[in-house]
Amino acid sequence: MPHWLKNQLMRAFQRGDARKVRLLNDCWYFYRAQAIHTRADLEHDHTLH
Repeated sequence: MPHWLKNQLMRAFQRGDARKVRLLNDCWYFYRAQAIHTRADLEHDHTLH
């Protein structure tokens, strides 16, 4: 997880901003899923050649 995102999550949690915590959490899981999907595609492409 990027450092800037950790800081934002920590700040939102400390302020009790549940809406922002949920939003940042959703963004992280979306980003992570995209990165995993992209990596799997690249690995698949390499095995075809």
